[in-house]
Amino acid sequence: MEWNLCERDQFGNSYYEIETMSGSRPDITLPDKAEALLGQIYFKHKLPPINPDTRLRLSSIPEELALETLRKVYNSKVKYTLDGYINFLLSNSTGFGSPLPSPGGSPAKTPNSSGKIGCRAFQAEIAHDSETRHLKNSRREDDGASLFSSQQLALGELEFKKAFLMLNYIADKRLEEVITADEIRRMKDLPMVEYESGIWNRLGLHFCRREDRRMLLEWDCGKPHYYQCYVASDGTCRFKGPFLENTTTHLHKVLGDENVLMVKFEDVACRRDLPINSSDSYSTYKHIATNGIMIGLRRYQFFVFKDGGKEEKKKDPSTKGVKCYFVCTDSRAFNDRGKDYNFSRKSVHEVRMHFMHVHNLQTLANYMARFSLILSKTKKLEVDLTDINFDRIDDINCHVFLYTVVHQQLSFLFVFYVNHYLFTDPDLPLQPFLLQHQMQDQDGNVVFDKNGKPFIHSDGTGYISEDLARKCPMNIYKGQCTRGKHVQGNVSEFEAQEGCSQEPPLLIQFRLFYNGCAVKGTFLMNKKLPPRTIQVRPSMIKVDTDPHLSNFSSINSLEVVSTSSVALNYADMDDYNAVDMITAGIPLEEPFLKHHLSILLKTERKDLKAGKLPVAESYYLMGTVDPTGMLEKDEVCVILETGQISGDVLVYRNPGLHFGDIHILKATYVKSLEDFVGNSKYGVFFPQKGPRSLGDEIAGGDFDGDMYFVSRNPELLKYFKASKPWVSLSSTSKSISGRRPSDLSSQELEDELFNMFLATRFRSFNVIGMAADSWLAIMDRLLILGDDRAGEKVEMKKTMHQLIDIYYDALDAPKKGAKVDLPNELRADMFPHYMERDPEKSFRSTSVLGLIYDFVKSHKTEEISPSEIKKLPCFEAEQVPESLTERLKNWYENYRAEMSRALDLKIASDRNGAADEIIRRYKQEFYGSAGFEDWEKHREELYPRAIAIYNLVYDHAIRTQRVANCGFAWKVAGPVLSRFYSERTPGKTVLCSVAVLRDILGNRRI
Repeated sequence: MEWNLCERDQFGNSYYEIETMSGSRPDITLPDKAEALLGQIYFKHKLPPINPDTRLRLSSIPEELALETLRKVYNSKVKYTLDGYINFLLSNSTGFGSPLPSPGGSPAKTPNSSGKIGCRAFQAEIAHDSETRHLKNSRREDDGASLFSSQQLALGELEFKKAFLMLNYIADKRLEEVITADEIRRMKDLPMVEYESGIWNRLGLHFCRREDRRMLLEWDCGKPHYYQCYVASDGTCRFKGPFLENTTTHLHKVLGDENVLMVKFEDVACRRDLPINSSDSYSTYKHIATNGIMIGLRRYQFFVFKDGGKEEKKKDPSTKGVKCYFVCTDSRAFNDRGKDYNFSRKSVHEVRMHFMHVHNLQTLANYMARFSLILSKTKKLEVDLTDINFDRIDDINCHVFLYTVVHQQLSFLFVFYVNHYLFTDPDLPLQPFLLQHQMQDQDGNVVFDKNGKPFIHSDGTGYISEDLARKCPMNIYKGQCTRGKHVQGNVSEFEAQEGCSQEPPLLIQFRLFYNGCAVKGTFLMNKKLPPRTIQVRPSMIKVDTDPHLSNFSSINSLEVVSTSSVALNYADMDDYNAVDMITAGIPLEEPFLKHHLSILLKTERKDLKAGKLPVAESYYLMGTVDPTGMLEKDEVCVILETGQISGDVLVYRNPGLHFGDIHILKATYVKSLEDFVGNSKYGVFFPQKGPRSLGDEIAGGDFDGDMYFVSRNPELLKYFKASKPWVSLSSTSKSISGRRPSDLSSQELEDELFNMFLATRFRSFNVIGMAADSWLAIMDRLLILGDDRAGEKVEMKKTMHQLIDIYYDALDAPKKGAKVDLPNELRADMFPHYMERDPEKSFRSTSVLGLIYDFVKSHKTEEISPSEIKKLPCFEAEQVPESLTERLKNWYENYRAEMSRALDLKIASDRNGAADEIIRRYKQEFYGSAGFEDWEKHREELYPRAIAIYNLVYDHAIRTQRVANCGFAWKVAGPVLSRFYSERTPGKTVLCSVAVLRDILGNRRI
């Protein structure tokens, strides 16, 4: 690669010509108005068309700026070349560069020779200087050239996170306006902490909002980095980040954090009655999707999106819960030279097929719904998949036993009776009919749903051998290993990977990507399997392997989402500090402990206001099917900490709305199950008998990771009255029509997928939420109606059943490609006050939910008086070296200054994230070389340090009369302080089981 000084602009900024190896360039489209204006320019000035690089540069800037530039060209006299004049004008008006070729790699075999999917766009590669010089003369006619400012070239020499941080701190300014290339290069070798401080003072302080500052990151902590781009309706981009996360996705692991960009699009004003593909309101966004987003000298293109639903919408209302990711496809940055980017010279669709053969699917809705599996937060299980026995086993179908009537003329009628009415009304008088006619038992017949798909008992669950299960850490939740030292039978991540005598997880929720197929579900640990074996069922395979792509490389990985391990409520909110303190015998009146328990109480009160009551002897357990076949259709096997339990239990699954979603079942001891699972704990097993899966009867559940509420609370069992299970009465689901993905060309596919994203992000109507809210509003009124309103109650129940059908159909609609509507006549127009809606659309509810809400809201949490801030005697009396205290005093003051700045951030997520990062960093510094995991080996060395910090912190809290200021000591050195207290206070140590801790902390859920 060579850089040649080409020209200087009016500000004295240098622009360079970059010569690279190139071949045919991808077609770059411009907005229609720009294309029309270019045509007029060619005709007026009698000039040939502009070259691809100029097109790329025009495509990378907002449409209005491109049009303004072309109008100037049209009205001017072009003295030299058209490309040179356009680039000169752009150099004086924008800092955008042009889309660029990919770093490294070689052409891959096109997976589909039909000219449709798999027909890739050309991606030119960057070579080393010597290679470029060697080929420049021989391929001069194919070389492309682009103009970039000296600042852009200097930015390309920086480590990516440094370059991105600089773009964050200049906000909407041009790089060329605010800094010189020499200044950029002078800072490129600074350590990240010094670099961040330097560019904040030089740039961020003047152009960036304080809440967008990323000063508190521990840059080399090894955590995943997330990069974000905010796209305004006019196409301008604002970069934010990097942000640190505790967990990561399969996409980030494969491509690398710096090659993945989360993109958020601003709301636009548009007519909702027009289809997305015919609305001009989204033309700017479509233009960006086609030509990409530039980050310095890197180009990012649309790749995948996912509708995260209600929970993600709460976290980030600006995206309505829809996450969109672009990935890096091109780079001319100097810092990217020589890097091996595995997917260069390939179309975006080809890159997707390295993850899974998603082109095999029937609909576009399935295409993106299944491909978004790579966005699950997961932890990779370190196993060699090439050495694993990958077996496919059959699903367990649901059967019904029919009978042949002696009188042949009644046979068809009876079969229809059983198949139809048995499931719509199980209480119909079938037995008298059987007694009236002589019957003969036949083989069981497979039962089908309304869409002609067989009901199955084993939906979403397979098996994994014991040796592989032992490699999985015990406590994983949404891809993150949670601290579990207070859970009996827990295995640390290190112990799991090294192999140990402890029992492995009973159930593992996973994502498996293997030779082009994508598998989703749970693995039940099966001791009967031979080593290094996994078994999957058809219901678990979401994308199958294309046999025609046997030579096409695939990214194979086994990713763990969650395990069935036990967890304590709210324990992770304080890294188990409250648990540590209580089990060490520290009195509940200790200022920080009392303060922190009050915070946990507020969290519990929030749930209480919503009608979520703690229930004793109740658990949340991952579900699966009984592998022994011993359970009857009304039985379950429940394994808790002490093993299998017996007796009646209530079983329910969120978000069930139907009265029949709560079942009374018999918990049954199954001796032969121990041959499969050994002593592994925590799970609920459902039978493989009956005409319909019990999991499906409970809010349409399956066994791919669903959690079931299991209660043996005697009061609930005493008063609960079971109802008939839900059966869908709606018509067959209507799929959204359209061509198969394999019928589309590469560009057609990208256009359709991005239109689908736009529709999901901007046009989607929240049928699920509206149906649930309307159901609750009607249910609330139903609860307060007396028996004298029987007719009205019947109509209300009818409406509720319709809403339930719509609700459940809408839950499954995205992955089935179906469209579900909510009729206006079913929508509630008034809501109970506890739902906290607009007062004009609310009524005061006198139902039990309204009464609970009012009761909780009327009680205030007791505040801790400043006079209660006192030290524990054993810490106050302990002597530590004065030099140590003085050194830690400065350290603590630095912490307070950093935390003060972090708490000034306006956005709650940024504020909380910054605060967490500070605590994490100071905690790491406190343990130093001892390391947090091995601190007990060095506790005698850490005791003086912890005691000095404790006294400094509590002295400050007493002076300021703020109990919250006590937190630093416990958040950083909590385990050490708790151990010291238990050793210095004889008779105070408490050994607690999970059950006892649950009672102490008011925790009723596992």
